[in-house]
Amino acid sequence: MLQRAWLHRGLLACLLWPLSLVYRAVYALRRLAYRRGWKAENGVDVPVVVVGNVVAGGAGKTPVVMAVVRHLQARGLVVGVVSRGHGRRTQDGREVHADSDPRDVGDEPLLVHRTTGAPVVVDRDRVAAARRLLAAHPEVRLIVSDDGLQHLALRRDVEICVFDDRGTGNRWLLPAGPLREPWPRACDLVLHTGEHPAFGGFTARRALADHAVAQDGRRVPLAELAGRPNVIALAGIAHPQRFFDMLRARGVAPAQCIALPDHYDFDSWSRPPGGPFSLICTEKDAAKLWQVAPDALAVPLSFTPETAFFEALDARLSSVDGHQAA
Repeated sequence: MLQRAWLHRGLLACLLWPLSLVYRAVYALRRLAYRRGWKAENGVDVPVVVVGNVVAGGAGKTPVVMAVVRHLQARGLVVGVVSRGHGRRTQDGREVHADSDPRDVGDEPLLVHRTTGAPVVVDRDRVAAARRLLAAHPEVRLIVSDDGLQHLALRRDVEICVFDDRGTGNRWLLPAGPLREPWPRACDLVLHTGEHPAFGGFTARRALADHAVAQDGRRVPLAELAGRPNVIALAGIAHPQRFFDMLRARGVAPAQCIALPDHYDFDSWSRPPGGPFSLICTEKDAAKLWQVAPDALAVPLSFTPETAFFEALDARLSSVDGHQAA
């Protein structure tokens, strides 16, 4: 209900607007505390790139993180990633390994590590995460923070603000609107992950890969799945319908689409009755779903920012003091 209300300045949004003024005041005081030095801003020994958004809910940050990490790795940089690990059942800081339980480290950090091979540390405290990462991997020369745009305790050298097709919604702050902080605000790069950018910035092309991946690494062409009559699609992401629509665009017409909450843990999930059928899920859901349905297939997302975005990122990093690849 709130997601729909945030798109317009309707009755519900107007009723919540007074609360957004309180939110704005608290936010302004917090920013002031860091600006005046009342709260400490902590840096680390390597440049930090923060990938985040000002809009509540998933806007495609994790695909951006993976694209940025791959780009920097291709330039010869050793890159590490820090994340809060949203949705995990643990509270401590820890490093992510390929065999980590996604319920302990978070589905997105595990996906980032498995996909890029970069060392990843999760911690609610991004400064502690960055320090743990550098202590364990002193070879790292740059850190990418998955989310954390509002985590002001960690000093950053580059900010990338990500938007999807919602843009800034009704342009009101939480809870009357989707904004975590006022927009526009200063940032280094704006990247739109949707097909219809609401304002200026760089764009990206996103589509599903032409294959699905089994737990053992085997690839199954989507063209083969398109001919199966009993396909069930599952998605525990911020906007499940986008995954289902992209499947149809690839010619796969699921007999049933099951939309689950973002970061769904699948602990209480059970197979639909009947069958036989083929289960298809997102890459993000795969690690958790495979624990209860090892025959499920995951469809990777192909996400490609425009070349000008990477050129602008490289130019910004080249101006950062101490950046070794400048």
